[in-house]
Amino acid sequence: MIWPFKSRFRKSIARIEVVGAIAASMRKQVLEALKEVEEKKFPALLLRIDSPGGTVGDSQEIYAALQRVREKIPVVASFGNISASGGVYIGVGAQHIVANPGTITGSIGVILRGNNLERLLEKVGVSFKVIKSGPYKDILAFDRELTDPEKDILQQLIDVSYGQFVKTVAQGRNLPEETVRSFADGRIFTGEQALELGMVDRLGTEEDARRWAAELADLDPDKTECHTLKARKPSWQRFLPGRSGSSLALAIAPHTGAKLLAAADWIDFELSTSGLPLWLYRP
Repeated sequence: MIWPFKSRFRKSIARIEVVGAIAASMRKQVLEALKEVEEKKFPALLLRIDSPGGTVGDSQEIYAALQRVREKIPVVASFGNISASGGVYIGVGAQHIVANPGTITGSIGVILRGNNLERLLEKVGVSFKVIKSGPYKDILAFDRELTDPEKDILQQLIDVSYGQFVKTVAQGRNLPEETVRSFADGRIFTGEQALELGMVDRLGTEEDARRWAAELADLDPDKTECHTLKARKPSWQRFLPGRSGSSLALAIAPHTGAKLLAAADWIDFELSTSGLPLWLYRP
């Protein structure tokens, strides 16, 4: 695609917002915006993140796309009120990170949470008859306890996912994996604490991050403007004000049976207005 005013974009900074839970619709919007950054040849990218987390696959795909973009231009991430779990995963895809002193970040870790309603079902006289192809097809069924082999399988799942998360953070922040594991236990911390841990590069506002991105692109920070890239909403969504794709996904998520959640999800739930934030979940 040929953009008629491509030269105009070469003197401004691209800006992409990641606001709310990271899910399939969010991934699609961000990937489209990143493609536009490359097509219009912006000299730098400002990534504004205000997210409590999201699904693993979507976070990983955005991270991978950011890695490709940062090979060509400077990418600076700005952490807003909260950038935790999947928000961190995406954030470390930037070359530099700026956070407010009071930003809530961290929550590097994975937890598997299921529901056991066996005793309640017995009281009301409800039982299930299950026909399955293998012994683990109904793993995390809510009408019975987990077996020991099932616990082992799920623990391995958790350990692998956690290892991927730690490795990504370590590579993105140029830290030893052992160092990351020392604070990647699900805890949340402020932007000020994140600076001490090496998780962010500077404390400051989004404006500070914008100016830094301009300087890295050899542009005048006093004159350089940001051009916010937004994906078009589907036609049916335009008639539903206040309902984004991510919020629709969240409306479904709390009703799924088994969820892999960030360790700080219940705190995030209080802090976020988007609904229940997820790091991992399985429908």
